[in-house]
Amino acid sequence: MKMKTRTLIIRVILFAATIVFLYFVPWPILQAWIVPLPDSIQKQVNKAEDYGFDGIIVCVNKKGNQSEFYTSGYKNRENKTPADPNSLFKIASVSKLYNALAVAKLVNDGKLSLEKTLADYLPELKGRIEYADKITLRMLVQHRSGIPNFTDTYMYWVAPKETTDEQLALVLDKPANFKPNEDYEYSNTNYLLLGRIMNRVLGYDKFEYIQKEILDPLNLKNTFSSIQEVNIDDVMSGYYVGYDKDLKTDNVGSMLATAEDLSKFIRALNDGSVFRNEKEQEIYSSIYGYEHTGLIPGYQTIAKYHKDIDVVVIQFTNTVNFDGYNWNMSEIMFNRIVKIVKEKE
Repeated sequence: MKMKTRTLIIRVILFAATIVFLYFVPWPILQAWIVPLPDSIQKQVNKAEDYGFDGIIVCVNKKGNQSEFYTSGYKNRENKTPADPNSLFKIASVSKLYNALAVAKLVNDGKLSLEKTLADYLPELKGRIEYADKITLRMLVQHRSGIPNFTDTYMYWVAPKETTDEQLALVLDKPANFKPNEDYEYSNTNYLLLGRIMNRVLGYDKFEYIQKEILDPLNLKNTFSSIQEVNIDDVMSGYYVGYDKDLKTDNVGSMLATAEDLSKFIRALNDGSVFRNEKEQEIYSSIYGYEHTGLIPGYQTIAKYHKDIDVVVIQFTNTVNFDGYNWNMSEIMFNRIVKIVKEKE
């Protein structure tokens, strides 16, 4: 009798937990997750509108650096321009891969040291950024500095700053979020400062170095430093849920690339061909990763290499919000595409 009572109680608890789960988890997310996989990548990509995206570009880069493209929806929804696989896209934080790689190359050449501090390279920030004399370059690269993230300041994305001086000013003289190397916290300020350090050491803009040492050797001709360097008509439009304005002209400091260029870079990073020697690769491996995602108003990027099938998958979606719903949907879309690719390989 006791066993039956216990079993009944467990069933009631499980039933109640299921009801609670279904209540709090948005049905579209659950539905997108559980429905059977279609039999092709294109059929999955065609569901972009159901997922809440105005447009999507997917690049599947296979062995031999051969790329396949899949699109649906719009490059520009106002003009009903179809999504174009050759469009430029704001890749947001995925640019950190290029910058971390540039740091590794400069360390390998003896032009930077991972153990030198922020104050060593930018002495004017001592007293303006807490622990500037204890935060090393390694900590900046690995987001272990404790420096506040300027994009987390109040209402930042309502009126984004267009210059690094304005961005940095938002966190100067603010207390650290934690002591150097005692915790991890993702902070765009870290890479803003790494950019300044590279500019000062090089004596010219760090993107010129990225161009010469990374992009040109890989023949990546469709990767750019900012919206100011491109033909705006080549850029995929970006949208924020509930906001009608096209965000593609907003200069938020993001690099831009085509899906194919990004796929070739991710492959070169993972197969080692972007490195000049083993030491350089060891330096990079000790400080950063080999895949990334990016999210800014209007633009979501997922860029990953799947070693088990030797395939890079890039996904661009151009409709976002910051409450997590769209990001969850983009991850579901991406993971389902990867499953289809694996079934076909």
